[in-house]
Amino acid sequence: MMSPVTDTAEGISRQLHRALTHRHIHFIALGSAIGTGLFYGSSGAISAAGPGVVFVYLLGGAVVYFMLRALGEMAVANPVAGSFAEYCRRYLGGWAGYITGWMYAFEMIIVCLADLTAVALYMEFWFPDTPSWVWVAVSLIIVAAANLASARWYGELEFWFTLVKVTAVVAMILGGAAILVFNVDTGGSPGISNLWNDGGVFPNGVSGVLSSLILVLFAFGGTEVIGVTAGEAKDHETAIPKAINTVPVRILLFYVLAILVIVSVTPWREITGEESPFVQIFSSLGVGWAASLLNVVVLTAALSAINSDLYGAGRVVFGMAREHLAPSVFARLNPRGVPVTTVSAMLVVLVIGVALQLWNTTAADLFTSIAALATFATVFVWLMILLAHLASRHGWGDRPPVDPDTLTFRVPLWPWGQYLAIGVIVLTFGTMAWMADFRSALVAGVVFIVSMTLLYPLTRRHARPGVSRTASRA
Repeated sequence: MMSPVTDTAEGISRQLHRALTHRHIHFIALGSAIGTGLFYGSSGAISAAGPGVVFVYLLGGAVVYFMLRALGEMAVANPVAGSFAEYCRRYLGGWAGYITGWMYAFEMIIVCLADLTAVALYMEFWFPDTPSWVWVAVSLIIVAAANLASARWYGELEFWFTLVKVTAVVAMILGGAAILVFNVDTGGSPGISNLWNDGGVFPNGVSGVLSSLILVLFAFGGTEVIGVTAGEAKDHETAIPKAINTVPVRILLFYVLAILVIVSVTPWREITGEESPFVQIFSSLGVGWAASLLNVVVLTAALSAINSDLYGAGRVVFGMAREHLAPSVFARLNPRGVPVTTVSAMLVVLVIGVALQLWNTTAADLFTSIAALATFATVFVWLMILLAHLASRHGWGDRPPVDPDTLTFRVPLWPWGQYLAIGVIVLTFGTMAWMADFRSALVAGVVFIVSMTLLYPLTRRHARPGVSRTASRA
């Protein structure tokens, strides 16, 4: 276990408050897997793989599950600030913790930029003449207020955001099922036969499957925030396992079943990406205001993503600062247990980033270009989590292996589930190198790793050997 914080400065000696209840953790876990990647991004995955994309979502879901179980095992045993960045530092070494934490912060910032510009894009639907910066500002005010107030307010906001998203997905599934069961006339040709009667289950072959795999894994990005909440959960030994154990059901219901309904009701070639597959389902039911309804949902999904990403990145960088892997100013907490300096700095970066990008390009172009950059960072962080878990169990380096008998929440199918997840992630990297559409994201990720590695010696200069900290309060 880690020793308590020993700093004398008041702002640094404060600790995170355990303010997140089981309800918060459960809905954070639920909402983290439901975002714009499902509501809009699913059309790209369907176009790439065809009806067989259902199996790609199953494979991607398996990767996410084993990654989260690995993270959950470490988080329940050691609920620390910084979460997976700290586990990587502990079991893989200083550089691994450093690069994982900053890669996650990088991922969250660019995803936030994409979602902020998406908010501006969505609001144009109702207010085409209002400048984009107005909606960006309103969005930042909402999520900043929740994140700067306390972890509890972040959890409350995420609870209501998730409730809207879950309701939309369930409504779409029930609507699509009604079309199939009662043979509703939609003007098209709905039916289970759409899964195989137009080129087969995988009409675009291996290349289509691999291309869709990248999009599917990106859609699952953000689920690792469950581990970050361990340091502020009131009952992490119960709340975290319960939340992670719902992952298979959530993936089967909100992704696999939703996509299965979509490709059954609408032939896959008709899902062009010009509108969300969800809009097509509601339109088939004669819901004339389907576009307006979905706009509310995707707007909620974008705000939810910004809310969670800001929270996750802030806590990870805070934990890194406590280990001298980030500037020490980011290790300060206000009396409410919020890393206000870290969250404020990220808000400033977001404001500058959005301002520069909106000045140079349109919101629609910006969303597409920025979102592509997050793919590499997402799977890289997952890979480092899995490697840290393997290192903890096998005792790589100077540390003795963790005794499985001392663990209250252990991964299933050890170690084959971990090897499967790592294999799929490595395959994803290979696909990004092979396919020109994703090569720029791979190059950007490698450049970021190299650049941050060159800065790593600066952090070592300020590190104090033998000092290990925690920032959680029971």
